[in-house]
Amino acid sequence: MNLPHSKRISMIRKDFRPFNTSESNKVAEQEPAAEAKEKSADVYTSIKHWAEEDRPREKLMAKGAEALTNAELLAILIGGGTTKKSAVELMQEVLRSCGDTLRGLNHLTLQDLLRFNGIGEAKALTIIAAAEIGKRRMMEDSHKIQQIRTSADVLHYMNPYIQDLNHEECWVLLLNNYARLINCVRISQGGLTETAVDVRVVLKEALKHDATSFILVHNHPSGNMRPSRYDDDLTQRMSRAAATVNLRMIDHVIVTEGEYYSYSENGKI
Repeated sequence: MNLPHSKRISMIRKDFRPFNTSESNKVAEQEPAAEAKEKSADVYTSIKHWAEEDRPREKLMAKGAEALTNAELLAILIGGGTTKKSAVELMQEVLRSCGDTLRGLNHLTLQDLLRFNGIGEAKALTIIAAAEIGKRRMMEDSHKIQQIRTSADVLHYMNPYIQDLNHEECWVLLLNNYARLINCVRISQGGLTETAVDVRVVLKEALKHDATSFILVHNHPSGNMRPSRYDDDLTQRMSRAAATVNLRMIDHVIVTEGEYYSYSENGKI
């Protein structure tokens, strides 16, 4: 039905308000505000806006390295974080993933570190290099041990070599008549739960270096110090074979993270 123009106008309700009235404008204003609130939740305070005494570099200069946390020290090394995390927060996340210990950090591979948002190859390699420097520092201390008097000396000497491994390795410490260390030789490496050890290879190394005695050492990546049946059998076979060529097997030590099991101390050799 076609109505005259004047009739069509009269049919529009007097209380009709266009969509762009003040009420609709208020709704429109509320929506950006809500979005801004959501975005603000993702915003972090950049290190450059921290109090000067809390910034890692400034804190290091003012108070010395011992005043910084592990995360703060590592943050200085990697240089920066992401758009949502500071370098300190990023390194706190990395450390939490490995039990909040520097020893755990040594277990992380390049691939492990690259999984963290904000860590590329350069930062990952920096972290790995820092962990290796710490490990070599421990090796320098262990090399000061020239005479093996106790099983604890074995632990301190071998820790830097095998404490962070995720597979088993067997080493032999070769000694002279005065229990002085002649050499330390890796005999074998295996899987998560065992490593095969050839008795003849151990004796060959001992004779080659003119050793009069030796100590067998291997690690348990699981952290369980308890010797296995294979460990018991190997100890007995090794001790008997050494005696046939006038060598003395002083001990067989199983090393875990910071602890050890000694066959000699437990009267089993």
